[in-house]
Amino acid sequence: MVTFFKLSRPSIGLTLPALAILLVVFGIPMVLLLLTSFDAPAFTLANYQAFVDQPANLRVLSQTAEMSLVATALCVGIGYPTAYLIAASSKQLRATLIGFVVISYLTSLLARTYALVLILGDRGLINNFLIDVGLISSPLPLIYNRTAVYIGMVQIMLPVMVLPLISVMVGIDKSLMAAARSMGARPFTAFRRVFFPLSLPGVRSGSVLVFVLCLGFYITPAALGGVRDTMLSTFIAAQLRSSLNLGSTAASSLILLAIAMIVISLIGLDLSGSPSRTPQPVRKTWRKLLPSSEIITRYLNELAGPYRAKQWTARLYRAGADERWSKVAGATFVALVMLFLLFPGLVVIIMSFSPGTFLEFPPSGLSLQWYRSFFGDASWYDATWTSVQIGIAVTILSTIVGTLAAYGLSHTYPRLRTILSMVILTPITFPVIVVGIATYLGLVQLGLIGTKAGIILAHSIGATGYVVVIVSATLANLDRRLEDAAKSMRAGPFQTFMRVTLPLIRPGVIGGAVFAFLHSFDEVVTTSLVGGLSIRTLPLKMWENMRHQLDPTIAAVASLLMLLPVLWLIVLYVTWWKSRPQALRAIQDAPQ
Repeated sequence: MVTFFKLSRPSIGLTLPALAILLVVFGIPMVLLLLTSFDAPAFTLANYQAFVDQPANLRVLSQTAEMSLVATALCVGIGYPTAYLIAASSKQLRATLIGFVVISYLTSLLARTYALVLILGDRGLINNFLIDVGLISSPLPLIYNRTAVYIGMVQIMLPVMVLPLISVMVGIDKSLMAAARSMGARPFTAFRRVFFPLSLPGVRSGSVLVFVLCLGFYITPAALGGVRDTMLSTFIAAQLRSSLNLGSTAASSLILLAIAMIVISLIGLDLSGSPSRTPQPVRKTWRKLLPSSEIITRYLNELAGPYRAKQWTARLYRAGADERWSKVAGATFVALVMLFLLFPGLVVIIMSFSPGTFLEFPPSGLSLQWYRSFFGDASWYDATWTSVQIGIAVTILSTIVGTLAAYGLSHTYPRLRTILSMVILTPITFPVIVVGIATYLGLVQLGLIGTKAGIILAHSIGATGYVVVIVSATLANLDRRLEDAAKSMRAGPFQTFMRVTLPLIRPGVIGGAVFAFLHSFDEVVTTSLVGGLSIRTLPLKMWENMRHQLDPTIAAVASLLMLLPVLWLIVLYVTWWKSRPQALRAIQDAPQ
């Protein structure tokens, strides 16, 4: 044990900056939030009792859990076949489809919500089309109801489900399916008995992430739902602004957190992205408990043997046609899912060029008036510049401390690495409203409410988690022999890191920086709590305009935000492509 701590101490030291920021801004405030909910030092359950005694609170809590569960089930139902078809496609097509999913994932949540408002609104794209073709005479109620909220939640959360599933499915050995088919298993049987159990880690991780994130949804239900579709996060935010009783707000936040923690503890969260290869114990079902069930089953299988042989021979001649139709159906399904993810963004981009006084699709002409309105309005310009300043500061801070933490964790004992990783990733796995409330408490103690420094610290705890995840994945593929070779030539730890390790993990560092910037640039909930009335970022400006008036200028802003992920992906691709020759030279020069 002493030797373990001696070997791990330098590596753990690299995680201290990230852990210190997390502790001050989020960790200690979470403890204060817990104590406040119990009215410390009195330690009573009065706040929880008051929450339970209000039927309206219980109704909001139950419908929050219900809406999150339904959205998660829809994401699983749509996301699993989508991920399966993407993983089974060719490498070039797979890369393109994953790129589309990533673009949708990186696109601003506010921009996507605004796009759905334009599509589902009373004078939106769908209603206007149906009226123009004469199918309806008055607008259909497509917005401000539960269905619209589900559409918005699934459209936003579907990439969160698909990406972990693809990561797991790509790693499954395809020879296992071939072996099952060679032993007489039908395609569905081979899928059910072999492929599906191996893909369950992805289903589990994606479902937990989607459910927990849906619990903290704030913008989408408020923009697309009605009064009866209020979620607990909206209730908590309103409670914090209108009530001086912080204890009731703390109790509501911790009840929401308790639901998330119960789900995580029951289902588990595997962020490794690899299929589990550990054999699972076979559960005894009621059929196994019957003493003669196995004999009867074997006898029935023997009787059905000749019939199956005839069916197998008949299917051989129909395999080509069946496979052709299945490919067409699969391609159509994936195309519809990609259209569902990307079409709202394309609609906003096209409508932003409308020449009239209101947005129309398709535009009767082309005009840049709303872009001129955006760049010529001082309020929009100031909000954008504020977001850029905060985003750059958050990117620099979180990239430095996140990269150091990832490097330190990669050289730490596995069990300790798992614990510290989960601690650092806490802000991006908890409901966002809970993180916002805790961060608000922490920054109140530091006197940083209503300051840019406070917003930077609040954004950095989540951005650091993204940097740690991406850089750690890059470090996992790093050849450690290169570092050993540099140390054998009397290079110190710092020189080895700067001259060998950092150039090889540069794409991961840049990728983490991109995610950090986008996380900060699109943040609304925490910013609205921490920024007060003195700081107005671009997302806050957009949200205020969406709530009070549908200013067409928002379409120009949303279209720019939707093009931002494409620009960042191009930067990442160029960075990765340029890093390949350097990595290849380093591997070739490494001692064998």
